[in-house]
Amino acid sequence: MTTTPHRVVIVGAGFGGLETTYRLAGAPVEITLIDRRNHHLFQPLLYQVATASLATSEIAWPVRHLMRGRREVTTLFATVSGVDTDRRCVLIDDGSEVPYDTLVLATGARHAYFGHDEWEQFAPGLKTLEDATTLRRHILVAFERAERETDPERRAARLTFVIVGAGPTGVELAGTIAEMAHHTLPGDFRNIDTTKARVVLIEAGPRVLAGFADDLSAYAQASLEKIGVEVVLGQPVTEIDRDGVVFGGTRLNAKTRIWAAGVRASPAAEWLGAPSDRAGRVQVESDLTIPGHPEIFAIGDTVNINAWEGKPVPGIAPAAKQQGRHVAETIRARLRGETKGAFRYKHAGSLAQIGKRLAVIDFGRIKLRGTIAWWIWGIAHIYFLIGLRHRLSVALSWLWIYSRDQRAARLITQGSSKVVG
Repeated sequence: MTTTPHRVVIVGAGFGGLETTYRLAGAPVEITLIDRRNHHLFQPLLYQVATASLATSEIAWPVRHLMRGRREVTTLFATVSGVDTDRRCVLIDDGSEVPYDTLVLATGARHAYFGHDEWEQFAPGLKTLEDATTLRRHILVAFERAERETDPERRAARLTFVIVGAGPTGVELAGTIAEMAHHTLPGDFRNIDTTKARVVLIEAGPRVLAGFADDLSAYAQASLEKIGVEVVLGQPVTEIDRDGVVFGGTRLNAKTRIWAAGVRASPAAEWLGAPSDRAGRVQVESDLTIPGHPEIFAIGDTVNINAWEGKPVPGIAPAAKQQGRHVAETIRARLRGETKGAFRYKHAGSLAQIGKRLAVIDFGRIKLRGTIAWWIWGIAHIYFLIGLRHRLSVALSWLWIYSRDQRAARLITQGSSKVVG
């Protein structure tokens, strides 16, 4: 008698999806891993690609390469369009279907413009490699076009960079762009003074890094202002167009605008007809299953669950990995005829880089800031990269930036010098 292996379909090859796949190694299952991109992305360092500090190949890995030793794993490069829960099939946009016994949705998040989706064309966000290379192009082209601009007002607009949202991504982008303008680029241009570039960080809330302790938030703001970032607090942006932004009733002309203010979950809740919050995140049961569908799990930025001492689990990589581990353990337990308890998130700390030598770290009782925090931040990120070659490459890139103020990835791609705008 032949026993058919349990079919597990995992949608999304991010931190949660990969962790689930890794933790199911050796289990009596057949896994189908589906993603609309062919690579796993180390998203915490995406802003460093956008600001020419790292190359794309240093923070992304082909999924097929990562799974090459796992014969029970089939990787599909495809876009999911829905889920048929009655027939237990994942629907692909080309009309094909993938049947499952257990489904894991780790589909991540997208940008949220708070009801102003028309702003996306003027203020791109940062979620994918394509986003990062597009932003890198915008930033570098801004300096190139300013070099050729003879009108003082238009030149000033070219050299004004606006970041909307002062969470970790916004703070890291603002600090890195400011340091690039002040330390990396001054010797490269003849007609402009790049140190005169304005980097404006706009936050609707009362402080930067709202998820950190008050003293670390204050330190981060002071450090940003010291390296030349203009921090605007308590002023929501009310308009964005191709020439600038409006906040607090004031218009600021800026040719480069970056959105770092909010995210919205993938359409997983819509696929399932499941309850969701205002950001579209699925409201899951305590074991990360969909209400009424114990065979379907959802993890990562896709879900909203109060499993952190009664508080919502943050949308960060360690949380997604912990959820992926829990799901894999639950699947293994079920195959043995056992049960697994509720998911509980353990917070290891929050980290954010401010500049090439400054960072803040909040471990709860222990809080660090400054250079020592920067070194710990760097070591932590290098540790979680995949493969020795990538760890060495990123470490050498950072040491070069640290010692020489040079960013080797300052390449303008995706077009010629004829840029509209």
